[in-house]
Amino acid sequence: MLKVLQCLTIDHDYRYTAAAVFVCMLGSFVSMRLFSKARLATGVQKVNWLFLAGVNGGAAIWTTHFVAMLGYVAAGDVGYDPYLTGLSLLIAITTTTAGFGISAYGGRSVLVEAGGVILGLGIAAMHYTGMAAYNVQGMIFWDRAYVIASLILGAVLGAIAVNRIARPLNRFCQYSAVAFLILAIASMHYTGMASMSFAFDPRIVIPENLLPPAIMGGGAIAVTLLLLALGLSTYVIDAQSTQQAVARYRHLSLHDPLTGIPNRAAFIEHLNRRTRHVSLGAHTALLSIDLDRFKEINDVHGHAAGDAVLRAIADRASSVLKTGEFLARMGGDEFVAMTHSYYTRADGAEFAQRLIEQISKPVEWNGQTFSVGASVGISVRNTGSIDADTLMAQADVAMYRAKSGSSDTICFYDKSMDEAARERNALAIAMRSGLANKEFELYYQQQNDTKSGSIVGFEALLRWNHPERGMVSPAEFIPIAEQTGFIVELGEWVLREACAQAAQWKKSLAIAVNVAPQQLADNDFPDKVEKILAETGLAPERLELEITEGSIIADHRHALVTIRKLKSLGVKIAMDDYGTGYSSLSTLQSFPFDKIKIDRAFIDGLSTNVQSEAIVRSTLILAHSLNIPVLAEGVETKAHIEFLRREGCLQVQGFFFGKPGPLTSIANLVDDTFLSAEDETDVTAGRRYFKAVR
Repeated sequence: MLKVLQCLTIDHDYRYTAAAVFVCMLGSFVSMRLFSKARLATGVQKVNWLFLAGVNGGAAIWTTHFVAMLGYVAAGDVGYDPYLTGLSLLIAITTTTAGFGISAYGGRSVLVEAGGVILGLGIAAMHYTGMAAYNVQGMIFWDRAYVIASLILGAVLGAIAVNRIARPLNRFCQYSAVAFLILAIASMHYTGMASMSFAFDPRIVIPENLLPPAIMGGGAIAVTLLLLALGLSTYVIDAQSTQQAVARYRHLSLHDPLTGIPNRAAFIEHLNRRTRHVSLGAHTALLSIDLDRFKEINDVHGHAAGDAVLRAIADRASSVLKTGEFLARMGGDEFVAMTHSYYTRADGAEFAQRLIEQISKPVEWNGQTFSVGASVGISVRNTGSIDADTLMAQADVAMYRAKSGSSDTICFYDKSMDEAARERNALAIAMRSGLANKEFELYYQQQNDTKSGSIVGFEALLRWNHPERGMVSPAEFIPIAEQTGFIVELGEWVLREACAQAAQWKKSLAIAVNVAPQQLADNDFPDKVEKILAETGLAPERLELEITEGSIIADHRHALVTIRKLKSLGVKIAMDDYGTGYSSLSTLQSFPFDKIKIDRAFIDGLSTNVQSEAIVRSTLILAHSLNIPVLAEGVETKAHIEFLRREGCLQVQGFFFGKPGPLTSIANLVDDTFLSAEDETDVTAGRRYFKAVR
């Protein structure tokens, strides 16, 4: 070891040693960077990176050797054999390329380190070939022990260098790989030089065709620096291209391709970053935004129109954002916004209203004008205990509460909404077990002839007798069933149960069953109806399916195909809740309805509201012109029935004739049995009215 240090400090000129160290460090850095690229590349790119790494590495090793040799202090004249010098460069490049290649293609096997050993032994081969090209006036002697030590150092350190690239333990391994390659080159060279001793002999004359040290030094350094510069430039260009590509991919991954604004991933990243910090002043408010009336645009005018609306909304809403505000599209017609300048409710309401104003502006597209609204739920993070997921969930709960009201509604989250949400979730879970446990039951309400009062049919109404809650209102559990999709399974049970019970009646009365929009959207719904009729034995003409206009508008073409299939089975189709939806004449013309049911809201207002009378009267005139029978719901008074009789309404349904009841309560009506004396006291006002009329 002392001999190596003596060789380094005494036998060499420090200026050349410093130059050699610089070339070695620069060359090692560039070579290992290029080698790491080769490890990750495939195909032709892998070969290109290996070639660059081998040429740069070999040139750096070769130049380090000869620049250090220029600093070696030797008595007498010195020269370099041009052929052996060239051969040493070829050996350096070849072995370096081979070592890197074996390691690069070695995967995770021992070939990785084997390639490093070849690299290290190649350094030694270049060194001793270069020493063979070194001619001096005297004799050169070699210490075998130091020669072997130099070979071992080169092989071991070379293996470690490539190991740090191929099997990294952390992000600093690439720097340690450079350090080990520097050690491999430097330790091998100076240990090899320590193995050499020189005896000056003035009688020896070196050949004249040898290369002088000045040419060797200047030429070697110039060529190597040029190669290293080329390699480093290639690496930098590729690194910049990679960074640009990564930046572009990141931008694409964090932005919605349709609107160009941040997407769900960007929003979650932004939200998580903000919720890690608690502000002592302003708080963070999260706005969950859902568009109203957007689905109709998509369904009626196509996705191109819907996309145009979304782009316009995103552009307008983004244009009014202030410092500290953020907007993203979560997907479909759902957007989220954030503000980090929330002090009072007025700040959140102002931000929401500003966005709603932009969303509500009409959108022009292909000569058509579209208009949508928005429902906004707002949650506020004013303590550090609220995480991102909780904040999002709270905003969604508030948004759904806002959506249950009118359009362009803003709703702030409060804890009571959580209780309501938990209640809804509990009911959703209980419904499934309730159906299996036979907690559901059908009630029936009679439908009567307006002139005679005789029963023409019954409407099946679903009731839920919960073991703990008691009777749960349909207004409470039906919307939950629709939201969860359970309405399809529940509706099928209702249809099968109603058909099975009606098939047992002695009187061939009609049975009306409500059909949910999700059921109508089911491609297999007509087949299910046909199967249920076959299983229960109910005559198809006795079954009347009640469909709302809203479920038709959602997919006009599909609904028409489905209704025609149902009609082909012999089933009757009624439009339910007429007057509360679109109530368009085109719908009545396009669809083969067998009946129109006027909503009870208009019947309630007959005695007090002139507009209700006008609507009912015009509906009856329209239906009569189209030859479609009309049934009025919600008939409760003598005034109602007299008005409807006078205006030509053929059928009625309501408390005037009887409240809905279980199957046992209508047994005498469907089986043609006589009322007992006790039952005679419970006859309805409608029956007494018609008895009096007759």
